[in-house]
Amino acid sequence: MIDITASAQTHFKKLLEPQNEGTAIRVFVINPGTPKAECGVSYCPSDAVENSDTRFNYNGFDALVDEISLPFLKDAFIDLVEEETGTQLTLKAPNAKMRKVSDDAPLFERVEYIIQAQVNPQLASHGGFIKLIEITDDNVAIIEFGGGCNGCSQVDLTLKDGIEKELLEEFSGELGAIRDITEHQSGEHSFYK
Repeated sequence: MIDITASAQTHFKKLLEPQNEGTAIRVFVINPGTPKAECGVSYCPSDAVENSDTRFNYNGFDALVDEISLPFLKDAFIDLVEEETGTQLTLKAPNAKMRKVSDDAPLFERVEYIIQAQVNPQLASHGGFIKLIEITDDNVAIIEFGGGCNGCSQVDLTLKDGIEKELLEEFSGELGAIRDITEHQSGEHSFYK
């Protein structure tokens, strides 16, 4: 179920009042499971409901989620935030870019999930990202930097004090080290010059 705050539920109920009877809201993810995933909310008239949709009942309205978006909206949260400039509806879906994996999934999948859900969003502000290439037999995660991180003068600091620290803490006893195999080249793509 998507967690929708009471204020957001009131907002949706008001938005739906002038709509045709049976209109619900649809919560969806475009490009789910990719770095370009984006979440949205729209009206869903009764004639647009699909048999495969999952219906969630809230106070005075229903929310529908299509079959493809559903696993990527696990732990999603919708709130109505009051700001000086007005009210804004916010939708946070931590699993939109990559489907949450189970605790007993293979180590590679769990590390990949943390990279996509936690590490890459931090690096994205500098135009960068990392890819998990493999996990060796001696439990070393082999990564490669891309985007603005390739050739960045701060890449060693980012690796040792950021990425490695976060991943080794998250996978204590399972990962022994993180190794970067990127052939760093300074250039126009680098965030820092």
